[in-house]
Amino acid sequence: MTTNGKLIDYQDRLDRVTAYIHDHLDEELDLRKLAEVACLSPYHWHRIYLAVHGESAAATVKRLRLHRAAGQLANSDRPVREIAEASGYKSLQSFTRAFRSVYGLPPARYRERGSHTQFQPQSQKGAGTMYDVTLKTLPQTTAVTIQHQGPYMHIGKAFETLFGWLAARGLMDADLRPVGIYYDDPDAVAEAELRSRAGIITKVELPIEAPLEHTVIAGGPYAVLRHKGPYSDMQAAYRWLFGEWLINSGREPADMPSFEAYLNNPRDTPPTELLTDICLPLVAD
Repeated sequence: MTTNGKLIDYQDRLDRVTAYIHDHLDEELDLRKLAEVACLSPYHWHRIYLAVHGESAAATVKRLRLHRAAGQLANSDRPVREIAEASGYKSLQSFTRAFRSVYGLPPARYRERGSHTQFQPQSQKGAGTMYDVTLKTLPQTTAVTIQHQGPYMHIGKAFETLFGWLAARGLMDADLRPVGIYYDDPDAVAEAELRSRAGIITKVELPIEAPLEHTVIAGGPYAVLRHKGPYSDMQAAYRWLFGEWLINSGREPADMPSFEAYLNNPRDTPPTELLTDICLPLVAD
């Protein structure tokens, strides 16, 4: 087997682990079980995972569970105790400590006062003035992407596959700019049918192969909302952008998908400090 073949084999094995973690967040995920999924020695596989992904498997599981919990707190009425149990915590107190350490608020208060509530129309800060929405003309660009179908909150699974593919080939560099392209309205399309793409933009020419593809992001005028906070807030941010800013802006959305540009890394950035540019294409004046 060639060296490249070995890299691809490791990538395939770690992709299985990533997919398994995303699909079994409600289950016990111990390191030995994940080693079995990877078909690698339990003595060594975790070092390989850490080297490729930049965080331990345990950190990945905790991050994804709390990310999902934040989304449920922001976008559903599911009881906090049920969310805690589904996140793998045996007591509400331990879940509260873990959630507060990452999101800065205990779960119940996050549901009531978290950053997602700022996008509600009844916000006392007023509509159209409290967010940084800038009109920009963006150039056409091409991203390397991988398809995702299903809830937008689960697009991280596609990003893990994409970055695992790049890392296994030594193609990670500081110029990578992650983007997410979103084709459907989650308020109008069933979650299972939502279409999106996880991608990266880079100045380096990448030799891609299936399941990766080149996807063109159209240039032209865009409304760009600079969002600071957890990804779980995105649904509320979109509703504000369309329901408050757009209808008062005098502008018309273009017949093209919106995309998000992720400006920092969720693996080493607290959720409250994550920066995302939500880019809404507009019809030219």
